Amino acid sequence: MTRQPTDPAALTADLIRCPSVTPEEGGALALLEARLGAAGFTCARADRNGVANLFARWGEKGAEKSFGFNGHTDVVPVGDEAAWTVPPFGAEEKDGFLWGRGATDMKSGVAAFAAAAIDYVTETPPEGAVILAITGDEEGDAVDGTAALLDWMDKEGERMDVCLVGEPTCPDRMGEMIKIGRRGSLSAWFTITGVQGHSAYPHRAKNPLPAMARLMDRLASETLDEGTEHFDPSTLAVVTIDTGNPATNVIPAQCRATVNIRFNDAHESQSLIDWMQYEMDKVASEFGVTGEMVVKVSGESFITPPGPLSELVAKAVEAETGVAPVLSTTGGTSDARFVKEHCPVVEFGLVGRTMHQVDERVEVEQIHQLKAVYARILKDYFG
Repeated sequence: MTRQPTDPAALTADLIRCPSVTPEEGGALALLEARLGAAGFTCARADRNGVANLFARWGEKGAEKSFGFNGHTDVVPVGDEAAWTVPPFGAEEKDGFLWGRGATDMKSGVAAFAAAAIDYVTETPPEGAVILAITGDEEGDAVDGTAALLDWMDKEGERMDVCLVGEPTCPDRMGEMIKIGRRGSLSAWFTITGVQGHSAYPHRAKNPLPAMARLMDRLASETLDEGTEHFDPSTLAVVTIDTGNPATNVIPAQCRATVNIRFNDAHESQSLIDWMQYEMDKVASEFGVTGEMVVKVSGESFITPPGPLSELVAKAVEAETGVAPVLSTTGGTSDARFVKEHCPVVEFGLVGRTMHQVDERVEVEQIHQLKAVYARILKDYFG
């Protein structure tokens, strides 16, 4: 009896029906573990702090050659469910699309690389190992997701030689973009404290608002850089300024503001932190107020220089889609920022137009194209 190929769209639908809103596993990783285990993959859970993570390997541990896929099955909340035209976890197929939360980001990507891996090792067992590292904690803080998987792998002596992250990478059409790096990201929360007083007697108060306005203007007006060889210019966005003061006759004691910086490889996070600290201290001294800054670094910038891995992926993408992809570092952060400490990593996935939106959906044809790309990558890598 001829074996039927693994249907990546059907697998995507099964995953969408799992309500895996971060940090809930929702049955998604259990489903994948069962499918991969049945195909001969050695599976293990690398859970940490209540977060579910799945490691699956076909082939021998410590094989001379190994190819890894990375992705996540957790999804963002559905938001206003009444605004959806379909059940968000219903996985309805209509008009050539598969609908539901996670359809784009990124259950289709996980399903495509799982289906490609299952079929490849079953039909043409390679000399080497195929590894899938799948997390349930990418959409949240991500501290117990792919980072936990990589910690577990190091402890267990597991290794990927190269890795492909299956996040959506194409802005408008399938095949147009591969990510070879990502900008770094940090957020800073500022608190300026003065002295509260009556707005009719400003000389008896120290107003933190002008100080904060000056600080935000200085930070936002700074040209961080002009861009680098593989990166666009770094950016700083002021995302909120707030006093929580409803009264018109009161000068508030405090003002708070938050900024987010997306930075390229011309910077490290610490140099940007030092610059913001300097500017805040300078403004505080000028206005006679005090300042406090709290910073969270989500990731440093990184790049996998164009070379064998990006060429391998680009060749497969063009062969299956007819589109020659550009190599890009645009967009937000991804779990590739953790993987790059383990091995060379690039990202390729489908068009991400509807990710995180109401009525998230993916073209069914694209899921099959993505599986074909991943299958060709495996064939060419081990061939």
